[in-house]
Amino acid sequence: MSHLKGKVALVTGASKGIGAAIARELAAHGAAVAVNYSGSKDAADKVVAAIQAAGGKAIAVQANLSDAAAAAPLVEVVAKQLGPINILVNNAGVYEFAPLEVVTPESFRRQPSSTLIPTAAASSTSVRSPPQAFQRPLSTVPPKAQSTPSR
Repeated sequence: MSHLKGKVALVTGASKGIGAAIARELAAHGAAVAVNYSGSKDAADKVVAAIQAAGGKAIAVQANLSDAAAAAPLVEVVAKQLGPINILVNNAGVYEFAPLEVVTPESFRRQPSSTLIPTAAASSTSVRSPPQAFQRPLSTVPPKAQSTPSR
């Protein structure tokens, strides 16, 4: 299948888990994929290698999107190396897993901001960016919405 041939996808938080699976799937359908990671370079490189081994095109790009200022340089690198972005998958987020007895109210307060800041940063950058960075119309997928089973 290559119905995404000629399209460029940026998948945030794509070095592991759902993000990595989405990146591989988009590439399998023909998209060139930017695999964004915050701190897991080795894991991102493995995702890129798997995509390339399957005949796809991918790059790994580091950006910690909990810092909103990191979004513009990320978009710039992707657009320069792969072309204008057609698909933005907002998957980045930090999830704290801990035994219930050590979870605090502060733990709960951190969860939304660690997911919403990267989403807002990437999405708002997409609408403020010059046309050469994002091709309109842009398809976006909100964080974790892609993991909700459809019935």
